[in-house]
Amino acid sequence: MADEKTLEFWFSIGSSYTYLSVSRLKEVEAETGVRFSWRPFNVRTIMREMDNIPFATKPIKAAYMWRDVERRAAKYGLAARLPAPYPLKEFDLANRVAILGAKEGWCAEYVRATYRRWFVDGQEAGSEPNLSQSLREVGQDPARVVALAQSGAIAEAYDAATDEARKKGIFGAPTFATHGEIFWGDDRLEDALAWHARGG
Repeated sequence: MADEKTLEFWFSIGSSYTYLSVSRLKEVEAETGVRFSWRPFNVRTIMREMDNIPFATKPIKAAYMWRDVERRAAKYGLAARLPAPYPLKEFDLANRVAILGAKEGWCAEYVRATYRRWFVDGQEAGSEPNLSQSLREVGQDPARVVALAQSGAIAEAYDAATDEARKKGIFGAPTFATHGEIFWGDDRLEDALAWHARGG
């Protein structure tokens, strides 16, 4: 759980717009002094419960999404080779690794590394070679991490995080939560920061 000084960053690796937030939170922290609590969860489960399948069967909307991410990435000075492989075949594994990383203190570094390989190098997150290369980059042994990520304990933690997100009213990623309010979308980060600064 985040304390009152942190702003919760709820995300699922697999969300395209999350690339934009993941790539700029470190700079935002340096500029504002705000600390983010990285909270991976299963957005697919919640979206399926809502019968919300946004892009897989909607090519016109998917094309818009990729162009929108490309425009916003350029605005922030971020590299992006789009469209990236989508949707992820190993969505759950990518996010279970993030759950483990959150417990062990290397979540943010792993998520930034895996998104960079996904959106810049075209290597699908959660699959090889992205998974092993990203883990080695952040000083982790892939065999150890994957074994733990596939354990019952991490599965339970993943489900618990998703349940917590659901109870907060979170329905998409990325979402920022602070002082009882949620702000959905990378384009709401600045609003979340302003709400956080005023203390609600």
